[in-house]
Amino acid sequence: MLLVVQVLIVALGQLRVEHAAREAGRVAAVDPDPAVAQRAAGRSLDPARTEVQVQRRAESVSVTVSYRLATDVPIVGRFVGDLSLAAASTFRVEWQQGDRAPRRRTGRRPP
Repeated sequence: MLLVVQVLIVALGQLRVEHAAREAGRVAAVDPDPAVAQRAAGRSLDPARTEVQVQRRAESVSVTVSYRLATDVPIVGRFVGDLSLAAASTFRVEWQQGDRAPRRRTGRRPP
């Protein structure tokens, strides 16, 4: 029974890491400052156990969130140890080099 509880805790942890990666990716798509994306990921996870990597390309930004999950369930946690969970997301950049504010979409294509 305790093993089932631990598996559910790991599954919930993975969902939280995926949510943090999506949130950080959305923020990184509109703000060029990587610290803003790191803070966004840290809102739903423990910042002391979280590592956020931001990679920018010409038209996209990718964010990878790694999280060290403590296995605290009695008996099972002693044998399993802490787990490393990770998730990544990629979004289209909505800002250009030198911008401080996101680009506004007008719906028109440039000439």
